[in-house]
Formats: sequence, structure tokens, C-alpha cells
Amino acid sequence: MKKSDLISLDSLSLQDFDENSELIPLMTPEDEEKINSEELPETLPILSLRNTVLFPGVVIPITAGRDKSIKLINDANNGSKVIGVVSQKDESVEDPKAGDVNAIGTVARILKVLKMPDGNTTVIIQGKKRFSIAEVITEEPYMNATIREVPEAKPALQNKEFEAIVESIKELALQIIKDSPNIPSEASFAIKNIESDSFLINFVSSNMNLSVSDKQALLEKNDLKERALETLKYMNMELQKLELRNDIQSKVQSDMNQQQREYFLHQQMKTIQEELGSNNEQEIEEMQERAKTKKWNDDVASHFDKEIKKMQRMNPQVAEYSIQRNYLELFLDLPWNEFSKDKFDLKRAKKILDRDHYGLDDVKKRIIEYLAVLKLRNDMKSPILCLYGPPGVGKTSLGKSIAEALGREYVRMSLGGLRDEAEIRGHRKTYIGAMPGRILQHLKKAGTSNPVFVLDEIDKLANSHQGDPSSALLEVLDPEQNSEFHDNFLELGFDLSKVMFIATSNSLGSIQPALRDRMEIINVTGYTIEEKVEIAKRHLLPKQLKEHGLKDEHLKIGKPQLEKIVEGYTRESGVRGLEKQVAKMVRYAAMKIAMEEEYNVKVSNEDVIEILGSPKLERDKYENNEVAGVVTGLAWTSVGGDILFIESILSKGKGTLSITGNLGKVMKESATIAMEYIKANADEFGINPDIFDKYNVHIHVPEGATPKDGPSAGVTMLTSLVSLFTQRKVKKSLAMTGEITLRGKVLPVGGIKEKILAAKRARIKEILLCEENRRDIEEIKPEYVKGLTFHYVTDMKDVLKLALTKQKVKNPKAL
Repeated sequence: MKKSDLISLDSLSLQDFDENSELIPLMTPEDEEKINSEELPETLPILSLRNTVLFPGVVIPITAGRDKSIKLINDANNGSKVIGVVSQKDESVEDPKAGDVNAIGTVARILKVLKMPDGNTTVIIQGKKRFSIAEVITEEPYMNATIREVPEAKPALQNKEFEAIVESIKELALQIIKDSPNIPSEASFAIKNIESDSFLINFVSSNMNLSVSDKQALLEKNDLKERALETLKYMNMELQKLELRNDIQSKVQSDMNQQQREYFLHQQMKTIQEELGSNNEQEIEEMQERAKTKKWNDDVASHFDKEIKKMQRMNPQVAEYSIQRNYLELFLDLPWNEFSKDKFDLKRAKKILDRDHYGLDDVKKRIIEYLAVLKLRNDMKSPILCLYGPPGVGKTSLGKSIAEALGREYVRMSLGGLRDEAEIRGHRKTYIGAMPGRILQHLKKAGTSNPVFVLDEIDKLANSHQGDPSSALLEVLDPEQNSEFHDNFLELGFDLSKVMFIATSNSLGSIQPALRDRMEIINVTGYTIEEKVEIAKRHLLPKQLKEHGLKDEHLKIGKPQLEKIVEGYTRESGVRGLEKQVAKMVRYAAMKIAMEEEYNVKVSNEDVIEILGSPKLERDKYENNEVAGVVTGLAWTSVGGDILFIESILSKGKGTLSITGNLGKVMKESATIAMEYIKANADEFGINPDIFDKYNVHIHVPEGATPKDGPSAGVTMLTSLVSLFTQRKVKKSLAMTGEITLRGKVLPVGGIKEKILAAKRARIKEILLCEENRRDIEEIKPEYVKGLTFHYVTDMKDVLKLALTKQKVKNPKAL
């Protein structure tokens, strides 16, 4: 319904209406009866309305703006106060003629005329009866026409259907007034107070929100029952539209309310945080901006969104807030799917590896193979390499060269002494001070997901009550599992499959078998004297000169002098000790330059002895074979190969066997096996069995402070005991290595390359080995074994044939 002037609330009669009264009463049944009995005049001035239709009995205010209308109202008001009111067919017509107005209208009585400040005239009129224009008489100064009454067909008094329709109109009208926000609730009093059915229908029709043409169609219906039904139809539509509009508005309202509520709460929260001195809004916005640049997948993105919302809800004063912030910052700092581009120039890679490291051919070959496969496939699970060898041979620095050759970032993580599993896997973020594991921290530092990652000293991992880090490394170092590496702090899988892990280790014994199985072991053997001299010349001397602020022309050390330093002052597989000695030489030159004293730029042998002192480590040279029972053996130590002497001696006694020299269980057992084998085959070796009961045997391995163990001294002990019992000389410049059994078999041993290099250093000419060790010798470069003769044996009798001469020693014992 349109907001209309529902002014009347009283049941006073309109017939007694006084123009000065403030209230306009509703029409009573008496008024209706009186109107119906009134005669209509033959001619009437016709007032055309632009946007409304007047119904019989209804009081409406109209505003007259046109000159013709104002004149008509003034004349009528001064005269009979009765006019004919019709609606225009087209409201835009300014000066309507006979054809521009509807033929059927309502006779109206002017109740009140009000002059408005803006010059318009407002007039309150009440409809009486319907009429139709018969003929327009004049159009100036306003329209006058002859009229005919249009009677209304009313239903019989006791018509149940009509009563029901009227009742429905009343109910719907009340419902519409209740639901419509634009209609004042007082209008319901007016509806309830209307007693006349025809007036109710006209009143409702007049106030409905309909177009002028629809209202005109209602007015033109002669049958009151039909008009009532049509009105009911329009009211139903009106109510449905109203309900729909209210429904939409309530939804919009609730959405707005929610938004306003949230905005209000956020503003309050902001103010509180500013008061407390912590405003995290800006921080969160910055995080969200950074998140847009990340290349993470949908799972990670949704997880991040969830966690940042959680942070928004947190009070910045609580301890968990900083953990949550660290957690989100880790997400933003980690290189999700960020890869550096590999450089596939194999020749350049080879050049870099050769430039930085002399020797180490196996390792370089493996790196070039890896690069070649990567170049062909362009995507590959990175292998886990383990560089295994003695200290100082360049295992760690190899990692740096590999990273440069591949064009990748380089990160190094030292595992020495690490004994907490959380160092690898991180802590759960439920703990205060929780942190991600070192693997992720190093990747964060690298800034890419495919760096070269050196795990230094993997054999030095320790165990404790805080867990076993080597077990935690199993997931990191398994190419099948590490594409979803689970860090306790991150709580999501991170892809490590593109990381090239390089582990370094001095020994394999202490590495967990399952961990060793996941790595590709590359043995980085010790350097020969020739290699060490080259390394000193190419790398160590220039490096030390640079570190001490000197230039190449300040000190020159020739190859013979470097060899003297290597042999006389270092005893190692690597070159760390050698570097220290070279540094000593450079410091001497630096001191002379600083003190402006004379010195030899080109170092001589005498200068070496003057600067470094007399050679300390030449005692592992081969000794003569004048004494029975002294045999040269070959040993492998953690710092490379070495020669050792095995001595044995007889003394009168009851046949006991003593073994000294800080030996391990296995080595002692070798001595017992050798002794029992000799006793069992005494006749064959020409030994009197009675000797075993009359003499005590003592075996000693010098350098008693150094612990020694392993089975490889078996053949040496056997040769030593047979030489002792037969008083025969051992072959000159011969060294040997091999394990023995009670059956008389000689078994292969390890560490052959290091042992051969040690033998060469000690000026040994011949080496005795097990036949199965032949393949180890074939793998060594020919120039390293130049000048050595190898004897391969399978049986202990062959050892004795080769190792012992027929000649007796000087001053042999008479047994």
C-alpha cells in the first residue's frame, strides 16, 4: 500500500464536516445512504488528475498546480463545492483535452482548500458517486461536461461468498499494514472501524500501490463483487512482494550487522593492542603479501591461511604468539619449489674439480657421471654420496667444488658430536623455544631446494637419552622417502629429493648399517708422496703465502725440498700436517722480511732442517735383516698406511707364549694361530718339537703406546716365529700383509693402497700379498707401484718359501 493520508480515525459523520475542523472522519453507513440518495447535477466542471484515481466515499488530498485546475477549485469552492474528478490516460500531457481523460470518474465534494507557501493549492476532496462523461461542453477556462450516473450492481444482503471476500480483504489489509514499514500502524484502526463493505473495497483499492490504469480498471467495474475479487487478487500479489522484500532486507540487514559487528570488534581490538604497545595487524598484512609470491602447492597454501587466521585471533602477549610467528616466518623463508639452474657444462665442471683437487680420480669420475645423467634426464633424485677416507684428504672441500661445478648453493652441516634427534627433526611447536631442525634451517639459509648439502663427519654422530640422530637421518638420506621429509616443527612434508647430499666419514665401522646402506660409498684414499708434493706446490704454498701477506717471489720451495718435508716431518694420509710445515716455512720468510734480514728465497735442504728442526719421522724406514724373528708388516691406520715391525724372541722356560705391544683381541689370536700351525707342521719346517716345551716365546710389536688390532699381521707373525725357530734370515727389503688360518690358508685383507704407499715410503722393494688382493693392486695407478715387486700367495708354506732365505742370521742361537 502507498503511504496515503489515512487521517480519519473517528466515526463522526462527514455530512456535518466543518471546514475548520482538524480531523477528517471516516464515512459512516448513514453518510453512504445519504450519498446514494443524492441526485447528480446534469453538468459539472471536470478536474483531471495526473497520478491518482478517486473512489466513491474515499477522502484524498490533491495538489493543484495548473492554472486551469486552481481556477476550477476556487470557483467550485465558492459555489456548490461539487466537481467531477477523472484520471488522465497519459500523465505527461500538460493541458488535457476531452480525448486525454478517462470517460468514467467520480463526483467529488470539496472538503477543505489549503493555500501552500510554494504557490500550489492543496484541496481535500471526498468521492461520492461514479459518473461517465456524456459530452464536453466547454474546455475554457476549464473543462465542463454533461454527465450520467453509473449505477453499481451490489450483491444480495445475505451473500456468503461476498461476505467471505470482504472478510479476506480486511484480514489481508491488516496483514499488509503490519508487514509494511511505510504504512503507519494507526491505519489498522481505520480498517477495523469501516462498517460499509463497499467503502472498505473502495478505501483499500484507493490506497493500494497500483498503477493509475489498474486503479481505473477497478473503478470501471460495475459489479461490486467482481471489484472485490480483483482487489483481493492485487492484495495477494502485494503481500507476496512485501514478504519477499522483507525477507531480502532482513538477510541484507543481518549481513550488514555481522560486518559492522566484526568491523567494530576489529577497531576495538586494534585500539586495545595499540594501548598495550603491540600492533600485529601490519605484521600479518606483510606476511600475507609475502605469501602471494610463494610457489607452494594448495595444501601448503591452505595450511598457511589457517595458521595466519589463528595468529590473528591470538593475544600478542601470550608465549605461543612468538612460536606461531616463528612458525609462519619459517613457512615464508623456506624455498618451496625454488630451484637454482644446474650448469651442465661437463668440461667446465671437470676443470673446476681438477683446479681445486689434485688426484681423487674416482670421486671426480662419479661427479661427472652424475652431471651427465642429470643433463640427459633433466630431473633426477639426487644420489647420497659418502666420501670415506682418512682426515685431511679434502673430503669437505670437495663439496664446495662440486657445488661450484654444478652451479648450486653450498651448505655444510657438521654432525660431529650431535646427539639430539631434535637437531635433525626439530621440536614440536607445543614447547616454548621450539625450533625447526638443522636440515630445514640450512635449506632456509641456502634459499633453494636443490643445494649441495655436505653432512660432515657422519661417523661422529653420538647417541643419548634424547634419541638417536643417526636414525633420524635415515629419512633424510633415503631418496625414496625424503620427498616428504617430516620436520616436527613444520608439521608438513618438505621435498628434499632434489638436494645433493654428500656425507664425509673417516671410518665406516661406527655408521649404522641401515644408514650406510642408503649411501653410495666412495673411498677417498690417502695421497702418495708424489701427490703430496704436487698438492703442496699447487695449492698449499700459494695459499699460505697469500694468508701471510707474501707474494710468490718471496719464497720458492723446490720439489726435492717438499719431498724432504713430506717424508721427514709428516706422517699422515692427508695434507693437514704438511700444510702446517709449509706454513712454518712461510712464517720464517715473513719474519726475515719484517726484520729486514737476508734469507734464501730458494729453500735448500739445509734451510729445511734449520727451520723445521731435524727430521722426526724417518724411523719407519726399513731396518736390516740381521736379527732372527724381526719381520716388516704392513698396517692400515685411520691416518693411512704404515709399516710395523714384529719381533719375537726365545727364552728358556716351559713353552709359554707372551704377546705385548698394546694389541687387540684379533691380533693376539693371529699370534696363537701362527704358533699352533708351526707346532703342527714342525717336521716340515725342520724344527725340533722339543724346543716348544723348553723355550718361552715372546712376540712384541713396537710402539707399544699405539693400540693395534686386526688380522692382517697373521703372515708376518708366522714368518717371524719360523725365522726365530730356524734362525734363518728374512728376505731383504720385503714387507707383507695377510690373514692366516689353521688350515694354512692365506686370506685377503683391506687398506691395500695405503699399505703399498707406506711400503714405498719406507724404501721396501718387495711385497707379499694374498692372491685375492691382486685386483686391489691392479686398481692402483702404475706410476705409484713403479719399482715394487709383488708376490701373490694362497698358502702359508708359499709365504715361508718366499720370505725366508737359506742363510742363517749373524750369531745364530744354538737350540
